[in-house]
Amino acid sequence: MSDKTPAFLPSATPPTWLGVMGGGQLGRMFVHAAQMMGFKVAVLEPAKDCPAGHAADHLICAGYGDEQALGELAGQCVAVTTEFENVPAQSMARLADHCFVAPNAACVSVAQSRIEEKRFFTDNAQASGVLPAPHKTIASLQDIEDIADDLLPGILKTVRMGYDGKGQVRVKTREDVRAAFEKMGNVTCLLEKMLPLAYEVSVLAARGHNGASVVYPIAENVHRDGILFTTTVPGPNVTAECARKAQDAALVLIERLGYVGVLCIEFFVLQDGSLVVNEMAPRPHNSGHYTIDACVTSQFAQQARAMARLPLGDVRQHSPAVMLNILGDVWFEGEGNAAREPAWDAVLALPGANLHLYGKDDPRRGRKMGHVTFVAPTLAEAQDSLRQACAILGIPL
Repeated sequence: MSDKTPAFLPSATPPTWLGVMGGGQLGRMFVHAAQMMGFKVAVLEPAKDCPAGHAADHLICAGYGDEQALGELAGQCVAVTTEFENVPAQSMARLADHCFVAPNAACVSVAQSRIEEKRFFTDNAQASGVLPAPHKTIASLQDIEDIADDLLPGILKTVRMGYDGKGQVRVKTREDVRAAFEKMGNVTCLLEKMLPLAYEVSVLAARGHNGASVVYPIAENVHRDGILFTTTVPGPNVTAECARKAQDAALVLIERLGYVGVLCIEFFVLQDGSLVVNEMAPRPHNSGHYTIDACVTSQFAQQARAMARLPLGDVRQHSPAVMLNILGDVWFEGEGNAAREPAWDAVLALPGANLHLYGKDDPRRGRKMGHVTFVAPTLAEAQDSLRQACAILGIPL
């Protein structure tokens, strides 16, 4: 697509509509960003009571493969995106027959399969300078017998539908693999070698329809029980060389993928300082929420720009930031089952606190309910506010 391809400019009469497949909190934050730019947003989601649906200008309540609903969304919108990677790729392809889709079905399909994802990373390793962890497909009992000794201990992951630590089991022996494989229903899995991890980082990159790309400051992430706990930018452990290598790799991979929109790529930094590419998400990402409060252009506004074929926005970070994920656990004291509202007033009294709740009215332990981003003149000040917020909310550090 050339630079001369017309942009979808926001208009009030008639309104310019953008579409989102999926009704979760990422869709909700995209809706807010797109509406601020003057667009109207339609959301296609099976659940009527959903975070994105509460904010959208129009909710199409139907399954992601519903032909009539897909036709309605494509007919109303000039461009459509997805807010999570498990929307069927064939639905994205169906939409592309009638409107601009970013990212396209092929890109989404690669990210939906750990096997295809690892193959993409491996095939482009010479250009990107990074490789994935050693791995092996496990589709049968014979595959388990054929596991090389140096691939264990490892992590057995389902090839599809795994996220936030779900569909993953740590294994030390072939017997462990066999038991985990059986427990997962003998579905095709990927065994990844466990590496000496120092810390984890993620890179947000965005690419426009004309091939122009930008990359955000690198984020250092801490996970608990497979769920993102904090994101710190700039990362206290990230060296300039590590940041450059990860950002350069992300720009190569997003170009090789032929991607349009915001893409998050997660990396492992090993104890010897080397970089290993882990996985990617074809959408804005939890670790990119800091961009709402700390960057000139948020990841959600960037997604709207890319979809609408507008120039990509400035990715400069104007303040150090620490993002704290808020799970449903903070609604409960100890092991009790009686929910009560957390002390948001005390959290908001902290310097640089920006509270984002996702409109979910059913707090459950382990469920993502919101996040707080702390911005400050210095990283130390942002981290101090984080520590105080954790004390208020009863979150152990």
